[in-house]
Parts: sequence; C-alpha cells; structure tokens
Amino acid sequence: MKKGTISVCLLLLAQVLTGFHLNAAERPNIIIILVDDMGFSDIGAYGGEIKTPHIDSLAQGGVRFSQFYNASRCCPTRATLMTGLHPHLTGIGHMTNSPNSEKHDKGNAFPSYRGFLNRQCATLGELLGLAGYSTYLAGKWHLGGNKQSRWPLQRGFDKFYGCIAGSTRFFSPDTDKREGRGITSGNEPVSRVKSTTDRPNYTTDAFTDHGIKFIEEGEKEKPFFLYLAYTAPHWPHQAHEEDIDKYRGKYRVGWDQLRQNRYQL
Repeated sequence: MKKGTISVCLLLLAQVLTGFHLNAAERPNIIIILVDDMGFSDIGAYGGEIKTPHIDSLAQGGVRFSQFYNASRCCPTRATLMTGLHPHLTGIGHMTNSPNSEKHDKGNAFPSYRGFLNRQCATLGELLGLAGYSTYLAGKWHLGGNKQSRWPLQRGFDKFYGCIAGSTRFFSPDTDKREGRGITSGNEPVSRVKSTTDRPNYTTDAFTDHGIKFIEEGEKEKPFFLYLAYTAPHWPHQAHEEDIDKYRGKYRVGWDQLRQNRYQL
C-alpha cells in the first residue's frame, strides 16, 4: 500500500476516533467480528469447503486482503487489534494471565511480558467512548484477567458478555471452572448461559444474541462500536450434531488433498 493511501486511512480513522467535525448522525456504526484460530482459507470466500454464506457476502461486497500478518498466538493478536500497537508495547508480548493466575506476569523488569494491557496504551473501546460511541464487547477478552481492573468494563467497554480467559467449553460453559474459564456478564459470573435460538447453552449463539441485544437496547442517538469476538473455532472443537453431519467424512481425504482443492478455487 502506498504511503499516501496509508496517510489518508490514518486521517479518516483519527477523525472517527476524535469525532472531529462529525456529529452522531455522520459517525458510522462499527462492528468488528473476530474468530479464533481460524486459517484464512477456512471460509468459503477463500476456498474453504465449509459453507459460510453470510461471511462470503461480506467479502463479496467489501475488501478482501490477499496479504496480512498477525501474531502467532491469541492474546498478542488481540492486543494489537485493540490498541494499534505492536503487542510488546502493550504488555502482552507472549501470553496473558487467566482470571486466577499470574504465571505469565514477568514483573516490572520485563514490561513487555506482564500478561495484561498496560495503561500506556488505549483500547478502541476507550478511544471510541471518548468520541461519543456506545461500546460493546460480546465474546472473548483474553487481554488480562487476574484483576478486575483489567477487564473489559475497566478498559473502555460499556457492556460485556463473554469469556475473560482464552477459551471455555462451547456447551454449558458456566460449568467450566478451569482457571476461571466460565462466562462473565459485566463484572459478574453467569450461572447459566442462555441463547434465544433453539440451541441453548452454546457460546457462539449466546455471544451473537448478546451482541444483537446490546445494539437493540443501546442509545439510539449515539453511534455504537460492537466487538464480537468468538471463541470458535478454537479448541475444544465442539459443535451441534446437525452441523457435524453436514461434513461427516469430508476430511478423510487428508490435508494435502484439501489444500489442493482450496487453492484451485
């Protein structure tokens, strides 16, 4: 991308974030959808064999990147997405701490490896909140969890429903007590995950439902920012039987053949 194009993009982004010469009616609503541990060719738009029609329609009507780079692990990638900084500058150069552990905090001597977003960086939630946006997060946080001061509501989000840790069970995650891997609403643990679909207790559905609910219940005169961060398709690989049945036996041909099939599209 040329320097001039980058400058224009940065200028437009700066205007959105600061509200410079923009009123609420002119500021766009923003939705960022992030999936977890998915390969770029796993969706239909890039040759994947699993049908993803809604995502494909977004790709068809938008911009498809042919080259892109990210960190090799969950939380450093999320740190960069939320702040625009290299992950080491945010304090999450490697891994983050789960809600009841400090094992990844290397102390003040290693500020790039504290395992949580430091206060020298600002999140999209914080910046867009200052610009007059309602800010919502549904899904996975994974940017520091062993102290509540590092949770979404304390880092710029008005509403949060999801997983503070890096992953949880897809079915009945409220029963998942490993390293605080249950579901949190705001700052409180959820005793039972509910979904408005006919497939209750499944996190992907519940995260979607709460993202929609946040928008519908939000202040209509304000623009909104929704960060919809799924844990899927991160392990544990759990899905509904009807979804599994659609592709049963599909992968017995092996990854070499699958790779060839994808690259032909």
